Parts: sequence; C-alpha cells; structure tokens
Amino acid sequence: MLDIKWIRQHQEEVQSAANQKKIKVSVTELLEWDDRRRQLLQEMETLRQQRNRLSREIAALVQQKNSTMTDLTRQQAKEVHAALDKLQEAYQEAERQCQERMLLIPNIVSPDTPVGSSDKDNVMLKRVGESPCFDFEFKDHIALGQLHQMIDITRGVKTAGTRSYYLTGSGALLHRAVQQLAVDLLLTQGFRLLEVPLMVRTSAMMNTGFFPLGEEQTYRIEGEHQWLVGTSEVPLVSYFSNEIIDAAEPIRLAAVSVCFRNEVGSAGKDVHGLYRVHQFAKVEQVILCEANLETSEKMFGEITGHAEKLLQLLELPYQVMAVCAGDMSQKTYKQLDIETWMPSRGAYGETHSSSQLLDFQARRSNIRYRDAEGKLVYCYTLNNTAVASPRILIPLLENHQQEDGSIRIPQALRPYMNGQEILRPPVE
Repeated sequence: MLDIKWIRQHQEEVQSAANQKKIKVSVTELLEWDDRRRQLLQEMETLRQQRNRLSREIAALVQQKNSTMTDLTRQQAKEVHAALDKLQEAYQEAERQCQERMLLIPNIVSPDTPVGSSDKDNVMLKRVGESPCFDFEFKDHIALGQLHQMIDITRGVKTAGTRSYYLTGSGALLHRAVQQLAVDLLLTQGFRLLEVPLMVRTSAMMNTGFFPLGEEQTYRIEGEHQWLVGTSEVPLVSYFSNEIIDAAEPIRLAAVSVCFRNEVGSAGKDVHGLYRVHQFAKVEQVILCEANLETSEKMFGEITGHAEKLLQLLELPYQVMAVCAGDMSQKTYKQLDIETWMPSRGAYGETHSSSQLLDFQARRSNIRYRDAEGKLVYCYTLNNTAVASPRILIPLLENHQQEDGSIRIPQALRPYMNGQEILRPPVE
C-alpha cells in the first residue's frame, strides 16, 4: 500500500504503474473519494462541536428551569444529531470507496524495470553455464521418473485429480535433498529458519499484497476466513505484523513449506509433468530492512545471489531475467526471475524469483522501526525463492541424465543422498 499523501503528489506515476500492470483502478477517482471523505470528516467535526455546545446549553437551561428554551434547544440538538447520523453514513460510504481503491493501487515500478506487457518482454541480463548437447536421444523428466520409479503421475491424478503426483523412492529423496541443500546454504548466510503456518487469515493475505487480486489462485478453507498459502512469504512477513522491529541490521528469515496454488486460468498450459502443479514445496527467503534504497538494492543482490549459488551447486545452466512491468504483480517494485535450462522444453523455464517491494507490504502489515531520530518508519521487505520442488527436479533430472538412463547426482547433493553418485534404474 502506498501513502495517500504520496499518491496525491505522484498521481501520474501511480496511474502509469497501474496501467502497466494492467490493474483497473483510477487514481483520480481515489483522490476524489478521499477529498469527499475529508470534507465529510470536517462537517462531522463541526456538527459534533455544535452538538456538544447544545448539550451544555440544555444542562444550563434545565438548572434555570426554563422549560420553553429547554424544549427548543433539545429540538435543535435532535436535528443536529439526525444530520450527524446522515453524514456518518455518507462518510462510511466514502471510506469504503477509498479503501476499495487503495487496495487496488499498485506499487510503483523501479526506473530500471523493462517496459512490456508480458514475459515475452522480459530482458535477459546474463546467462551462466552451457546447456548440454546430448549425442543420444534424451528423455524428459517424466520418462526418466518412470524409468527410475520415482515419479507417478497416474496415481497422483487418481488420488487427487489433475496436476497431482507422487514422488517415490529416489524422487522423494531428491525432493528433500534440494530443499535441505538450500536451507543449509541460507543458514550459512545468517538466515533464521522458521516453521510457519500453512493456513493464514484473510488479513495476512491482504496485508502482504496477495489479496484482493490473487484470491482466485488461492485455496480457501471452507467455512473459515482462512486460506492455504502459495508461499511462506505470507507467514514470514506476517510474523512481524503490527510490531515495531529493530532494523539496525537486516532481518533475514527463511522457511521450508508446502505450498498450494489453484492455477486458475492455466487450463491446457504446462499440463505435462511437474512444471505447473497444485501442491509443491518451497524454501523461501524474506528480508526486512531499513527504508533505504541503497540497502534494499544490496539485499536484493544478496537474495538473488543465493538462488544463483544453489543452481551452481546443482550444476545447472541458467539465465537471469529482468521482469517487465506488465509481468509483475501489484506489490512488486522490481523483480528478477531466474530461468533454468530444461531440455524437454528446449528452453529455459522459471525456477526462481526475486522481488523488491519497498514499504508496500510493511504499510499494509504495519511493520515499523525507529530511525536515528526516533521517528517511526515503515521498513522495506524483499523475498526470493531459494528453491521450489518438484519443478527444480525437471532440469535436475534432464540435464544430468546419461545415455544408459542413469542420472548423475551433483557433488553438492551427494551428502543428502546417502553418498550416491549415480542413480541407476531399478533392475526388474
């Protein structure tokens, strides 16, 4: 959420951000409703003062036993009270209209964010590693998963419906291994690990900027004001909601969690395999820091670097993409995606994402700190996917396959795989 005074001073910039992000909201309408709300507030205050004055007059007239003037003054007070009730109704409507539009106002866009309307307009910043050139007919991750009896889509669909799966044997071990590798990496970088709630209140989704625009992508607990999270970013940021924190040093938080996503609007898209599923696991990193752009940029580079380090440890080729304004969410100021080479797609596929949010989430969540002068200031927040599985298994299996169908395990993963160097298909 942006400050309404700041919005008033930067109307064109805010409207431009909304247009680029394809959010239907009028900054002009918001400010008109805010003007109306403030005008009504002044009128209400005037009537309250008049009501209080009349109450004092009535008390004095009663003591004077002046019944005629008492009745007249009481009638005036009654009329003022009725007028105040009417203004109160109008004020509540203006407040509702303001709040409704404020929740749609997006974060502004960083000056170095590319202009564009979709992921096709994202800009590659760098490419690391070489994609493999197989001199044999390579298999996709599903064929490899079936060969190694580690991925079972058929039984997943039987049990839970479309976009569901089972990971078994070495597949389940790899799934856990990449998560633990990511956790251990973050722990060496000063992150504090949390086990977080997977069901959160509507307010937590709203305060972190996932609602109101992301409701259709989120699973709701029937009969409750609770939702299943699509990322532990929500409970990690909410951990400090309505608190005054110590931001002298950046606060680094991490969590491993199961995540759920409805995938509404993706019918017919990425239906094959593990790329787009309803349930997955993520190791998330969140940073809260002082409201300083230089500090925030430094933290942004840090969390993105951790994701890159993870891919380097997994010995996977990847590219870093600057995400254009039209491909960013409402809450994001600046975003970098990391895409990993997936042979079966013949292309790079998104596996990681870094987001810089300035104080957008902190304002909604009311997370503040005291600056050097003792003034309360909203902090900045950032987040990044250190690893998401089973999606990461796609490039992991496909890039490291060998001609005989075996799969080489990267050196960094071997301690988490009981020392195995090669996964070989089970012997029938």
